[in-house]
Amino acid sequence: MIVVTGTGIVSAIGTNTSEVANALLEDVSGIAPVNFLQTQHRQMPVGEVKLSNEQLAQRLGIVSTGNTSRTMLLGTLALREALAMAGIKGDELEGVALVSGTTVADMDCAEQRFDPRNDHVALGDCGRSTEDMAQHVGRFGFVTTCSTACSSAANAFILGANLLRSGRFKQVVVGGTECLSRFHFNGFRSLMILDGEPCRPFDATRAGLNLGEGAAFVVLETAEHAAQRGAKAMAQLSGWGNACDAFHQTASSDDGIGAVLSMRQALQRAGLKPADIQYVNAHGTGTPNNDASESEALHRVFGETMPPVSSTKSRTGHTTSASGSIEAVICLLAMRHGFIPSNLNWHHAMDKGIVPVAKTLRQQQLQHVLCNSFGFGGNDTSLVFSALSASSKPWSQQPLRPVYVKTMVTFGDIPEAELPRIPPLVARRLSGVLKRALLTSLVALQRSGIQQPQAIITGTAMGCVVETEKFLTELATDGEGSLKPTNFIHSTHNTISSLIAIHTHCHSYNSTYAHGQRSLESALTDAWLQIALGDLNSALVGLHDEADQKAVSFVLTNEPEGAVCTLHSLDDLQKLCCACLH
Repeated sequence: MIVVTGTGIVSAIGTNTSEVANALLEDVSGIAPVNFLQTQHRQMPVGEVKLSNEQLAQRLGIVSTGNTSRTMLLGTLALREALAMAGIKGDELEGVALVSGTTVADMDCAEQRFDPRNDHVALGDCGRSTEDMAQHVGRFGFVTTCSTACSSAANAFILGANLLRSGRFKQVVVGGTECLSRFHFNGFRSLMILDGEPCRPFDATRAGLNLGEGAAFVVLETAEHAAQRGAKAMAQLSGWGNACDAFHQTASSDDGIGAVLSMRQALQRAGLKPADIQYVNAHGTGTPNNDASESEALHRVFGETMPPVSSTKSRTGHTTSASGSIEAVICLLAMRHGFIPSNLNWHHAMDKGIVPVAKTLRQQQLQHVLCNSFGFGGNDTSLVFSALSASSKPWSQQPLRPVYVKTMVTFGDIPEAELPRIPPLVARRLSGVLKRALLTSLVALQRSGIQQPQAIITGTAMGCVVETEKFLTELATDGEGSLKPTNFIHSTHNTISSLIAIHTHCHSYNSTYAHGQRSLESALTDAWLQIALGDLNSALVGLHDEADQKAVSFVLTNEPEGAVCTLHSLDDLQKLCCACLH
């Protein structure tokens, strides 16, 4: 059994767990006009954390400079609270893993340094942001960064859970952090999905989302380890699921298939029926597309047994990559204090939509709650948290299966005659890294005889950096006027994985790791764990970066026939990474 022993949270409605709990119970909203973000659109409502960078740094006891990322400051504050609540000291972290989710990372600093005439500025280096955060806390035994847009922090829970299940670690800290930046803010503005008024999730008059910022981290460990050290467990992570909508880079499908699959997977892993769930914290962004698609998915999963549903983004704003962990902590608080938070600003029912909780419900006994987080590219993740009980499944360490590398393909080594044909209309919209990633992946799958893998996992240090530079150049030269959304859409690191899923119509597990030189190792670790644990039988893993035009794809399976090599352990995996990188 995997239990929660610590939480830390920073958001627009509070800068620690206690403040957030009180704000939820008092129906406080943190949505307000822009204060700290340096934008000309200061009238726009956002969910800013009510502390400046200097105030955050002062709380942390560190010096804030022009190179100090707000993403790092928010994350460090939440991370320290989670560790303190769990009773884990800085000198005890070598046996602890840290998995953080972010997308903009230190973009708030990078956009200030960016000069269109100089291409040497690191743009949105997710791994560096996580490493900087970790340095202010202690030396962890394993550190990586998940970057799947708005489901990043939720996906961190999945890798963390599998690190525990494999026996590699007894404790992990999972979550995410994201600050507001001009890049991020204007990117969403270019998509025309920001609401000039406080957002109204699931309301018939909804017009878009309010961007927010914040961070949250959760300490997970085995129940046995928590008991051995006398730590108090507050709930268990009983289920999780991830699936890909494989429909569009930003829009959700009408039938919400990705969301349906992720929720059903989470319920199945938890051993629960839909009727067992007593509250759903919906992704609920307030955009016409998301709320209609999520409503359809909820109806398909729960039918006549629809539990109370609400979106707390009406309080915090959409904290993008951090939303999965922020809302997970909100779910844990709801369970601990016995309430269901209301969906603020809701007044008018949608046509065929769900009817959310309009008024906070108190004196609730919540045994099982479900938390949804959906990201660009249709990356959909659902988590189930359950109350501790005598009937909870005991922990059982299962033997790990051997994992085999079926195929390894490097783009430069593919004969021209073997290169698949990409439709011209698609090819014209793809940058170099996207073309190489798609072609290499398709060849790897073809050589393996696999049409649709059970997972698509990418390692990329910087993602589609060309598109990121183009968007920043527009921002630097033309200001915050009319910006092209295409460059912003492709700037998210998981564009590569979602492109492959969309092209292959693959609805299976989909994730991306962006942690510098350890990006490929992280992606392979995720795939290796899931195959070794018996959750998957095959996975397509890629290393794709623009800077060195690197494009390498692997197919991992549980079948030894025709294998290139065997990965008996994570040590073998690290050797494979070294060989690939050098």
